[in-house]
Amino acid sequence: VNLTFLPTVNTPDYPGFVEAIIKGGVKVVETAGRNPEQVMPYLKATGIKVIHKCTSVRHSLKAQKIGCDAVSVDGFECGGHPGEDDVPNMILLPLAADALEIPFVASGGMADGRSLAAALVMGADGINMGTRFIATQEAPVHANVKQAILNATERDTRLIMRALRNTERVMNNAAVEKIVAKEKELG
Repeated sequence: VNLTFLPTVNTPDYPGFVEAIIKGGVKVVETAGRNPEQVMPYLKATGIKVIHKCTSVRHSLKAQKIGCDAVSVDGFECGGHPGEDDVPNMILLPLAADALEIPFVASGGMADGRSLAAALVMGADGINMGTRFIATQEAPVHANVKQAILNATERDTRLIMRALRNTERVMNNAAVEKIVAKEKELG
């Protein structure tokens, strides 16, 4: 289960989410966004393994310090929120391997066996794949979205929300172009 802590106007019912995770018998939780320290005692008391998604070595070390069992090290290539440091996996993964004592998986741009082999050589214990699985038959996603992913090239994503320090990598489309234009306009 993924439990993401993002800045919001109306804070979600995180205690309720944690309670549902525990009652549901979930064995592994991937946390993302802000520091998960406030929920760690509850998750760890029930034996749940916690993997925290990090976009930097310093955040990975903090996750290790607060008791996370592993981290997902996300290079700048990742979809969704690549962080604000813009460090790609070719740099980030070896640094994480040198610094961490807990296991880590590589995330961001991972798509096949070549990605896995490269990540393992750079010190990761495995990989995370996200976008790749959206295009599977099993994913409950509209066929047009799956086809857009399959048709995409390395130039078909855009970064938005950088001015708010909440950068997102998204598939480029007409709506995204409007957001990019508005961001340029607001300067």
